[in-house]
Amino acid sequence: MSNSKPIRIKSITDGCRLAGLQPPYHPLISIIDVARLKPAPDVNSVVFDFYVVSLKRGCNNLLYGQQKYDFDGGLMAFMSPGQVLGGEEDGMPPALQGWMLFIHPDFLWNTTLAKKIKQYDYFGYATNEALFLSDKEETIINGIIDNMKQEFSGNIDKFSQDVIVAQLELLFTYSQRFYERQFITRKITNSKILTRFEDVLTSYFNNEDLLAKGLPNVKDIADMLHLSTKYLSSLLKQLSGKTTQQHIHDKLIEKAKEKLSTTELSVSEIAYDLGFEHSQSFSKLFKKKTKQSPLEFRASFN
Repeated sequence: MSNSKPIRIKSITDGCRLAGLQPPYHPLISIIDVARLKPAPDVNSVVFDFYVVSLKRGCNNLLYGQQKYDFDGGLMAFMSPGQVLGGEEDGMPPALQGWMLFIHPDFLWNTTLAKKIKQYDYFGYATNEALFLSDKEETIINGIIDNMKQEFSGNIDKFSQDVIVAQLELLFTYSQRFYERQFITRKITNSKILTRFEDVLTSYFNNEDLLAKGLPNVKDIADMLHLSTKYLSSLLKQLSGKTTQQHIHDKLIEKAKEKLSTTELSVSEIAYDLGFEHSQSFSKLFKKKTKQSPLEFRASFN
């Protein structure tokens, strides 16, 4: 019977030991061959206290949170410290191939990448939002990993960290490029998401119980679409140039204009109908978005 509670892995050395592997060359950064992993008995999921980047094939049997991989080719996934990685009850599939890169935050200490790594939104994506690589892209990524492996296998010196950090930055930059390509090339899937997004927003603001529910936030909308908040915002920004929050505000202003121009409700009543606790907050947002106060907008229709 597997342990339902995730096992926390605090160090890369502990992670290698749990997986039945030799200790890493470097205690703060390591690349492992996933085909050599030996799942520990009674461990079904783990939480890493370090960053994990992986490129795998044959991983449609693995779970990440409550989501399954939906692709059997080469794909990349990115995990921040504290996220859950889990497998099926019968362990990892025998055909799993690829690598996992472990990066402890301490390795990045006092480097420009320490802050920059938090700016890569894909570290907050769910696994079903993984990066689907073409053969050419996979070759590029594997080439960077091979360069890092060579650096690991040599003698560690005062230049080692700089060289490896430079390779990491290159890896993350290519990953960003390939993700933006994916937002473009998967147009049909992404267009469907955009349509569902618009439908969800319209339904939310048309709900008579909006006052009780309050204004929607990004997480509310992302949850309704079964997407991570960062992936939804990245996708919308790529498709429309606007973030999720900006889309929410646009829909809110659209509904406000409709009520101001077609009803005799007071500004306060409209604000409350739209989920605002204070009408002043509504008026401030309306003026910021339209360059007019609600009353000035209403007067333009008389």
